[in-house]
Amino acid sequence: MQRWTTHLLSVGAEPATARIRQQAVRRFAAWLADEKVIERDPFLGLKSPKIDIKVVERLTDDELRLMLKACAGTHLHDRRDEACLRLLMETGMRAGELLALSVRDIDLVEGVVTIRKGKGGKGRYVPFEAHTGAVVDRYLRIRRHHPLSHTSSLWLTETGSGDHLSYQGLRTSLLARATAAGIEGFHLHRLRHTFASRYLSHGGSEGSLMQMAGWRTRQMVDRYSQDTAAERALTETRHLQLGDL
Repeated sequence: MQRWTTHLLSVGAEPATARIRQQAVRRFAAWLADEKVIERDPFLGLKSPKIDIKVVERLTDDELRLMLKACAGTHLHDRRDEACLRLLMETGMRAGELLALSVRDIDLVEGVVTIRKGKGGKGRYVPFEAHTGAVVDRYLRIRRHHPLSHTSSLWLTETGSGDHLSYQGLRTSLLARATAAGIEGFHLHRLRHTFASRYLSHGGSEGSLMQMAGWRTRQMVDRYSQDTAAERALTETRHLQLGDL
């Protein structure tokens, strides 16, 4: 088990991925033993190999503001990118969930987005604030003049090639905004990391975060809880001014 885990990490697997695969193998071995397919569980009583927990790479509030500022403009792609960015920042939805949205999934009156195609087939409702609603509304107004405005897909491209924005298109667009904002190492999932960390830092409960993010297990919640606990401990320790002698 230790050698296999070391191999996974050496070929580029994330620590969380290696841990999940460890658990899957152990569960499978236990099932084989229960079903008498094998004589005994070879991992029974063995401790799982220790895996370092990766520090969550979150964007700062200033970096988020700079990215939003980089979306300034009146063209369809400007308003679309700002709307996408604000929804990802505020709701924490996955990029795939964002791209699967249809026009009817956005309720500007109630300030709620319906995620119908969540991971594992589980849908959910996620709220957004008035400022984000206003940005989405500005995009929808300019979208009405698009040649493909009759299609159900929420996010359209400037050129009209294809019927909706693709994952690669979203990635390229927001990476360009991040680069313009001077942010290095940007990738789409950093926005989800940032949402989860900000949610807990602002006092949101772990149970509510689990629901809003569409997680079925507490594993990811615990990861962000540890991250924000470390942040709170750092702030508290600084306030103690132990070096002020």
